[in-house]
Amino acid sequence: MALSPSQIRYLRSLSHGLNPVVLLGNKGASDAVVKELHQALEIHELVKVKLSGGDKDERQAQLDTLLADTRAEAVQQIGHVAVLFRRNADEPKIALPR
Repeated sequence: MALSPSQIRYLRSLSHGLNPVVLLGNKGASDAVVKELHQALEIHELVKVKLSGGDKDERQAQLDTLLADTRAEAVQQIGHVAVLFRRNADEPKIALPR
């Protein structure tokens, strides 16, 4: 499901008050981190992730791995912090605008 620009703006506004739920360490996007992120997305739908890594390319690779493994969508990325969204098919918690 691709998000429209208005939906992305809405999700970005919701994410301002969130604290990072998943923190990537020196090992990067390991299987345990992906599993934890999957659970967090199931519960919250909208999650902040703090990426590790020194340069932009390394952080982008980590983000790409997380997005591919969890089937989430990137809402925003600023520096080391990314906001991810994945709708819960059974019990949606966030009502997106059209």
